[in-house]
Amino acid sequence: MKSPLLDSEVVHDILGIGFGPSNLALSIAVEEHNKSLPADRRLGALFLERQPRFGWHRGMLIDDATMQVSFLKDLVTLRNPTSDYSFLCFLREQGRLIDFLNQKTLFPLRVEFHEYFEWAAARVSHLVSYGSEVVAVDPVRGDDGEIAYFDVTSRDPSGSGTTITRRARNISVAMGLEPHVPPGLELAERIWHNSELIPRATRLADEGKPVQRAVVLGAGQSAAEAVDYLHRTFPDAEVCSVFAKYGYTPADDSPFANRIFDPEAVDVYFSAPSEVKQSLIDYHRSTNYSVVDMELIEALYATAYREKVAGRERLRFLNVSRIRAVDPAADGGLDVAVEFLPTGEKQVLSADVLVLATGYRPRDLSSLLGEAAKLCLRDDGDEIRVGRDHRVETVPEVTAGLYLQGGTEHTHGLTSTLLSTVAVRAEEIHRSVQAAKLPV
Repeated sequence: MKSPLLDSEVVHDILGIGFGPSNLALSIAVEEHNKSLPADRRLGALFLERQPRFGWHRGMLIDDATMQVSFLKDLVTLRNPTSDYSFLCFLREQGRLIDFLNQKTLFPLRVEFHEYFEWAAARVSHLVSYGSEVVAVDPVRGDDGEIAYFDVTSRDPSGSGTTITRRARNISVAMGLEPHVPPGLELAERIWHNSELIPRATRLADEGKPVQRAVVLGAGQSAAEAVDYLHRTFPDAEVCSVFAKYGYTPADDSPFANRIFDPEAVDVYFSAPSEVKQSLIDYHRSTNYSVVDMELIEALYATAYREKVAGRERLRFLNVSRIRAVDPAADGGLDVAVEFLPTGEKQVLSADVLVLATGYRPRDLSSLLGEAAKLCLRDDGDEIRVGRDHRVETVPEVTAGLYLQGGTEHTHGLTSTLLSTVAVRAEEIHRSVQAAKLPV
């Protein structure tokens, strides 16, 4: 049975689904802009988040891990350098601005940047309903056939088991990515995705369960960080890194390559023919996919060499290899079958933990949008068609707006799932919604 509207008189101009950095940046853009407008011209916004509080990749907040983007690519600076929601304003409020500057770095600790996100989210908490998992999005069809609204149904955060339905002229979908688990493998007590690395490892350590061998599958930054973290967290354990490459590939963070993340690069990518889009992705994969910071590569190699000199090698790299099978062992652990690809030779590793640092993939929008998904137009590759302003192209009778933040790499390029243009994208969506409300 469909639940009643929370308030039948309220129609939100923007209803956000998910409250990670993307919709957080949008909420700030709305909040700042509304302050300069009379009440009748402000945008009414609300954001729904299934988590009980703000959280962004909490499972990988390793104490010494740093961001891979400049702090200037925060929630606001590229949109509004004078905003008091910037990372620098956060540092000033925390009393750490001078200390941070003395480090002479553009890349803050990941833990500290998460603290900045939490600080910003707390300032716009009146725009967020936490513990509100969205379960349905339904188009609202008028008597004339026009679809000017969406009804968004979410679970009641009180835990009563009931749902709440809210109506909106525009929705901004920013659900983030979901962990990718390779075919043939399933997450279990001793098989984790790296997104759960810290809480799972902490639980094992707190319970005093011995870890004699941990295996990490993957060749990207998260995999290398997981290897390093497990090696330090379990000082008596052997840590095996398994990947198909010969060695870790350094991330290309050179100045010219980094221009692929510029806001202007989105314009170039969006307007390019499909074959040019693909070539740009292929050329610049080394800026983001399955690559590792050179500093971490060198640190891991130095550790492995020191252990070789000492005659106690806890850090092992099983390169040009793949995991072919994982079976439960009699002692409660795992038997991990690893194949050396050049020869086909297999070895079985007795492991206590297998960490899948195998990346993420876009969430299935069809299951969330339901009937609304059928209103979205698709291209020749069956991808959702998205305008430059991040608004999904829909059938003509839809006048309500559906915006995607993420899952648009096919239209907007590599920055689709990254922080690099999050502030600029928020401005573009805000401007698009505002223009639709107040046509010139």
